[in-house]
Amino acid sequence: MSPLPAQPPVSYVMPVLNEEPFLESAVRTILAQDYAGEKELVLALGPSRDRSDDIARRLAAEDPRVRLVPHPERDIPAGLNPAGAASRHPIVVRVDAHSELTPDYTRLGIAALQREGAANVGGIMRAAGRGPVQRAIARGYNSPFGLGGGAYHGDGRAGPAESAYLGIFRREALDAVGGYDPAILRGEDWELNLRLRRAGYTVWFEPALGVTYWPRASLGDLARQFFATGTWRAVLVRRYGRENPWRFFVPGALVLGIATSLVALALGALGFLPLASGWAVLLAPLALYALGIAVAVLRIPGQRGARDRVLTAAALVTMHLSWGSGFLRGILLGGGRVVDRSRI
Repeated sequence: MSPLPAQPPVSYVMPVLNEEPFLESAVRTILAQDYAGEKELVLALGPSRDRSDDIARRLAAEDPRVRLVPHPERDIPAGLNPAGAASRHPIVVRVDAHSELTPDYTRLGIAALQREGAANVGGIMRAAGRGPVQRAIARGYNSPFGLGGGAYHGDGRAGPAESAYLGIFRREALDAVGGYDPAILRGEDWELNLRLRRAGYTVWFEPALGVTYWPRASLGDLARQFFATGTWRAVLVRRYGRENPWRFFVPGALVLGIATSLVALALGALGFLPLASGWAVLLAPLALYALGIAVAVLRIPGQRGARDRVLTAAALVTMHLSWGSGFLRGILLGGGRVVDRSRI
């Protein structure tokens, strides 16, 4: 890759759809970055039904570094690609309206990008919540019992990574692999980073980078989000096969195991299955999962009282079963037009 100046100009790109409660704070944290290089922020405005567009226009009027481009689709890749095409600088930083960057995010990220010769650098996603349900969902995000696996959900060591949360990209690498695939409606980050790695580029995890993420604030919205995520993970499994980590198969297997236990329990209650015999082994998936949730609730920090523990359990179960059900749907039927409707 071509050499970069010490402080290369940076383009931040953000898709926006129904982000009224979060947009202004997200934009302010970007404009307040303690990075001395030139900066611009391109907001790709989807068909929002709230005041997101009004807020975006006001922010653009206040600061010439903020630019607006329309995108008629609701999907994230459909917004990221036109925002990236409208941006001008050799470093492209993906940002999200539900996220707030720490002040040193850009400075430390570009230092890592240059030091490691990487094409993309990402840091840690730290979920946070304002109400009791959103805080419970955030605890699930931050715990290996909830999402697990990816280094950016914990405090892993710096090093080459499978994927990156958001991402600080070298534009030439991004252009070389064709940007985001608009046909992938969820999991687009993982898919893009896979293509970068296939092309010989390095994706780097840098734990010094911190991002606050505000997750969905209701269990219903969480279920809709995770069903869509699981569905599109299955699409990636269908497309890329063994290049997917084994952990992505676990929620689907969990749903099948619990469904088997529930059917066995119903047949036993109706007298069709003598559960006192060896058939009782069919109840093992449900029993083991209930035990696992109980252990998780006991070990996850930051809970105060019985209500928090019940909400934590509900958030974990919603994450696991929604993701797993979506995964099975995607394996059988593909992605179709399954989208995350939690923000619509």
